[in-house]
Amino acid sequence: MLGFVGLDDHEEIAYRALVGVGAAAAPELARRLGAAEDDIAVALRRLERRGLAAPSPGRPDRYVAAPPAVALGALLSQRRHELDQAELAVSALAREYRVGATDMAAHDLMEVVTGTEGVRHRFEQLQLGARREVLAMVTAQPMVVTGEDNAAEERSVERGVAYRILVERSTLDRPGGLLELSAALGREEQVRMVDSVPTKLVVADRSVALVPLTTGSASAEPAALVVHASGLLEALVSLFESVWEHGRPVRLSHLGVEEEAPEAPDDTDLLIVSLLLAGLTDNSVAKQLELGLRTVQRRVKRLMDLAAVSTRMQLGWHACEKGWVRRQPLEGPDGPVRGG
Repeated sequence: MLGFVGLDDHEEIAYRALVGVGAAAAPELARRLGAAEDDIAVALRRLERRGLAAPSPGRPDRYVAAPPAVALGALLSQRRHELDQAELAVSALAREYRVGATDMAAHDLMEVVTGTEGVRHRFEQLQLGARREVLAMVTAQPMVVTGEDNAAEERSVERGVAYRILVERSTLDRPGGLLELSAALGREEQVRMVDSVPTKLVVADRSVALVPLTTGSASAEPAALVVHASGLLEALVSLFESVWEHGRPVRLSHLGVEEEAPEAPDDTDLLIVSLLLAGLTDNSVAKQLELGLRTVQRRVKRLMDLAAVSTRMQLGWHACEKGWVRRQPLEGPDGPVRGG
């Protein structure tokens, strides 16, 4: 817990024990903690140098703890200053990188990482370096790291990084798959389910991505491609967003993990589809129904997502098959609707 201010394990347990007892010598603390006396003696001398402990007046072999709010507060202030300086240095390096990236050759925009440890390290590095958002596509066959082993994900969420994850349905059939999904939902990550994803993928802040080069077979050494800002990265983000639009949201309930049922079209949706099939343009539909043009277009897009189609012609066919088309005369706010 106190490692972030520079204390090692022996120093931390010695200081905590000293706070609890008020004053003690190294042999007494060692017995209390069940630790080696030499280790505790060294820890107490280090605590003294850090200003966290001091010899007791009249009993130099005994140490007393410095008030935590004062002593640790000073260390915290020092760490904050160091972090501020480090953040300024990182920002300066990032600016230099962006300037240099404009002149990078094509081969410099990508790098190949090989080996289990290399891929694992890059996978964790991407997540721990993210500041805003991580996008991920997860298959039923993890290549290097399972969700259960992905400690970087939990740490990133604690820092406020938002996760959007696309998961194959067959992932639930894998041992531990249900627990991993429940844990992600418990961290309030957004998760959607699809029949299959086109590839494993992790994207951090839309600025760098990791995509596998190997299929994960036992005979092949794991390898992955790190993609920096480029047209390829934009294509990978677009691929994610395209699949995300067709995914089914997943939630936790008293029954466990459940897919949310798709929202059924309402009366306005049905009327919009019927008017479009009657030959009206989006503008005409908006005027007839006294809706905004963007509202009409947004509803049409949602209907296409609901029908899992990519064109309006396919939407019209799906609407007829599902009975979404009104059979009675079309009525708008001002009476029967006429094409135009």
